[in-house]
Amino acid sequence: MSTLETNLIQPATGTTLTVGASGDQITAATGVKTSFLYPAFQAYLSSAQSISDGVTTKVEIDTEDFDTGGMYDNSTNYRFTPTVAGKYMAYGSTVGYAGAVTDVVSSQVLIYKNGSYYAGSEENYNGNFIQRSYNVVTAIIDMNGSSDYLELFGYVNGNSGGGEEFSVTGGARGNIFGAYRIGT
Repeated sequence: MSTLETNLIQPATGTTLTVGASGDQITAATGVKTSFLYPAFQAYLSSAQSISDGVTTKVEIDTEDFDTGGMYDNSTNYRFTPTVAGKYMAYGSTVGYAGAVTDVVSSQVLIYKNGSYYAGSEENYNGNFIQRSYNVVTAIIDMNGSSDYLELFGYVNGNSGGGEEFSVTGGARGNIFGAYRIGT
């Protein structure tokens, strides 16, 4: 190893300055690692997903906005399995729909870690039933960088017991799932 001392590093005109290679962890003099926020992904449900009334169901988040490390499976398991250990900010949302204007009794969005409930959010409409519910969850989760994985689940309890779905209306990204590394 050697030390490079200089007052200014600039890229050549029309190019980008690159320090290190993909996946490298570069430490600044203050000890802050610039590889935080990596890996990261965000994806959304591209079309409505029919579900059973009152059954907790995995949301099949199938379309990626971005996936910096290729660690989100958007076609088979719909899960995020980061290969870098650390603390991750995970988030998700669901739009529950139950048919008629007054059909949604309650709804939930849940983040599962390794197949078990980790964090969630619930709405119960206490006799003031609605047509669509919007739920949001966030959590900071320790991931081991090898076998730990995250999934997004949802739940809709309908008043009439049929026609429930994770709804996609007007092309909006209401059903989303994402995570990014925030530290060690």
